[in-house]
Amino acid sequence: MKAVLFANTDWYLYNFRRSLAMSLLRAGYDVLLISPDGPYGPRLRELGLRWEPLPMERRSLNVLRESALLLHLVRMLRREQPDVVHGFTIKCAVYGSLAAKMAGIPARINAVAGMGYVFTSDQLKARLLRPVVRGLLKLALGGEQGRLILQNSDDVKLFRQAALVEPAHIRLIRGSGVDCGKFAGNSPRKNREGATRILLASRMLWDKGIGEYIAALRLLRNRGYTVQAMLAGTPDPGNPAAIPEQTLREWVDEGTVTWLGHVDDMNALLASVDIVVLPSYREGLPRTLVEAAACALPLITTDVPGCREVVADGVDGLLVPVRSVEPLAQAMRQLLDDPALARRLGEAARTKARNYFDERIVIERTLGVYAELCGPGQEARQRRYG
Repeated sequence: MKAVLFANTDWYLYNFRRSLAMSLLRAGYDVLLISPDGPYGPRLRELGLRWEPLPMERRSLNVLRESALLLHLVRMLRREQPDVVHGFTIKCAVYGSLAAKMAGIPARINAVAGMGYVFTSDQLKARLLRPVVRGLLKLALGGEQGRLILQNSDDVKLFRQAALVEPAHIRLIRGSGVDCGKFAGNSPRKNREGATRILLASRMLWDKGIGEYIAALRLLRNRGYTVQAMLAGTPDPGNPAAIPEQTLREWVDEGTVTWLGHVDDMNALLASVDIVVLPSYREGLPRTLVEAAACALPLITTDVPGCREVVADGVDGLLVPVRSVEPLAQAMRQLLDDPALARRLGEAARTKARNYFDERIVIERTLGVYAELCGPGQEARQRRYG
């Protein structure tokens, strides 16, 4: 059996899907990873995985360039003749599925982690693209040999209501999985000297709620609270919602936040903080919250799809309204004023992470989807539906 895993960055494949790729290898699959070129491709090869770069630009709307990409994918799939093509994110789902159909590869798995810029932004460009993307999704995702993996129940409901894919072909698998055991040694900091350390770790995008985070920190400071606030992550030049680096540096210069940039060792960073915040506008299932939960850290996030899959308000974290500043500041004050509550929420978060979001659970369920399409009887199904 052969599988092609297609993502819009090599960073994503390395950080979120290398465990799946290694599990597929152990299960006997020949695995090919494809993405735009980048520094993580060689690191995937060092693990013994096959990786090839693609001539893909994430923000491109140029018809000629996009047609060339699709043709490149078709030729690659005809050369490789995989049994299944597995695409991640909306663009890869659309292009990977269309290319697979054109190359005669019937089995397609698509994992859409959140609805992305086109569906979350109110910008004119996003609104204009929305019906086009909906049409392409419906064309690409259909078929008896297609499966769509979604990360939260809200997205499952949305896709069913939009009739983008046959409901029987949707699978709910919560997240890409986190190695909770890697974070097992971390625990909430006790009696640590210095100001409470608050972290927001994500791509530096406006729709991660970073503007609201900065405004809430200013409110805390004006009300006499002293915290050490941090941002971890980099702007995403392929995303129209990227925060300009100049804006980030202005926040640093005014003393509101420390910007750490890209962080390789999230384990060490999470071991050094007290509270994790993610006031996102919408998510698939946010990995940063699951990693923080595995460390028994108290979480503050928004009551939106994806985030509320990880946090139940008052049980294993705190939920605040989306795009809100005052409630976000109040939630941070609540944890600062009540360390016992922070510890209780953190311990409950760790239990949930182990029981629902550990990578062993996610990979087992994902391999189950592969078995549906590539298990015994596959050839007969292909003759029937191909």
